[in-house]
Amino acid sequence: MPGYRSGLMSLRSVLVGLGCLLVVAGFGVGLLVSREKDELVISVTMSSPRPPALERVDDLAARVPPGRHVVLRARPDGRVLATVAAQTEFGSPQTFAVAFRKGDWIGVRSPSLGNRQVGWVRAKPLRLVRRPLLLDVDLSERQLVVRDRHGIERRISVAIGAPDTPTPVGRFFVTDKLRGADFGSYYGCCILALSGRQPHLPRGWSGGDRLAIHGSPTPTWGHAVSNGCLHASEPDLRYLMRTVPLGTPVHIHA
Repeated sequence: MPGYRSGLMSLRSVLVGLGCLLVVAGFGVGLLVSREKDELVISVTMSSPRPPALERVDDLAARVPPGRHVVLRARPDGRVLATVAAQTEFGSPQTFAVAFRKGDWIGVRSPSLGNRQVGWVRAKPLRLVRRPLLLDVDLSERQLVVRDRHGIERRISVAIGAPDTPTPVGRFFVTDKLRGADFGSYYGCCILALSGRQPHLPRGWSGGDRLAIHGSPTPTWGHAVSNGCLHASEPDLRYLMRTVPLGTPVHIHA
């Protein structure tokens, strides 16, 4: 390759007398320059591109475009775990919380997966949006804390799961914001549906297994009395409905 050879020879005036390793990372090319018997020796090595690093993500959500379906995989280019539509089962825009990023793939949480499962999808067809808030739920304190990057925005007293139906711990997110009246007076004014599921349902329960933050007919906040959901007062629920966008992460811990 005459052009490539002439390009290397043009380095001679710069590199004569030096013994060094020049690495051009973007091209994966290594030039090893040394002297052998008063001659300049240049060895060219081609290195394979570095694999993309796995990054943890805390402030991004991914929305499925209208009319599209996306496939969630066990790993990038791995086996299919689920196929998800552009709307949730409650009719909201399908908005995942992003947990990881690796190259052009993102690892997302979804109600279609288990409480601890992450599904991988290519980022390109999705709309990535910032989520500046975090809902941090301390079960021992029976408190929900709304945090942003600057600190605590609001503390909310909540009811948690009873001893026989404890609230699951884990990392979830807000999937839907719904009117409580559409589902029954028991739920109060508002429901923030979460991606998590309750594995410890009471016998005979027919209300589904999705976790949520919602109201209660009586003031239960501060007590361990629910079937796993979090109960909050109406003023706090209306604040959450105004403030918290879909895809906001929810960290529930003991």
